[in-house]
Amino acid sequence: MSPETYGTPCAASRPSVVSRKVVDAMVTTVDVLAREMAEGYDELTQTLSGMTDAEFAWEPVDGSWRVFRDTERRWTYNYEIPDPKPPPFTTIGWRLVHIALCKVMYHEWAFGHRELTWSSIETPGDVEATIATLERGHGLLADDLASLRDDVLERRVLTNWGEHWPAWRIFTTMIDHDRHHGAEIGVLRDLYRIAGPFRV
Repeated sequence: MSPETYGTPCAASRPSVVSRKVVDAMVTTVDVLAREMAEGYDELTQTLSGMTDAEFAWEPVDGSWRVFRDTERRWTYNYEIPDPKPPPFTTIGWRLVHIALCKVMYHEWAFGHRELTWSSIETPGDVEATIATLERGHGLLADDLASLRDDVLERRVLTNWGEHWPAWRIFTTMIDHDRHHGAEIGVLRDLYRIAGPFRV
């Protein structure tokens, strides 16, 4: 991602290793997870700043997985189980919806009511609605983490596919998820800025 366009230079985004070690020695594991989750989410939101619906819907290559309306006019997106090999190319919108809905679903099954499914959850169809879902999902997970103490981070919680994980793994996975897909979106936004609404 271009720092000058979508974020700050990497060298300025984090404190030094020495200062981080000093801080880490003074805080709890929950504090460290909360800080990392907040930093990762802040990087993601900087990457999304100013995004248009045209970028969201752009299909860089033929056959891209995307967000679209189904036969009942509900928003949905391409998905297959098991994942196809090789995996298909996915649009900016697909990746952003994926990040947002995963936050909601991870909360729902690890700490929530365990009622939502991928069939029943409402899929957003544009930038504004997707970012609203993203903010809600992140807020739910931040509240979940704030309610925990270090001594319960090993407690087993449920994932939406039925596997049990230690609670801490929900948060580390979501931290990695934000950074991984956020970087992908940043690169695609750079490509869109350079290539315009044309297919590669």
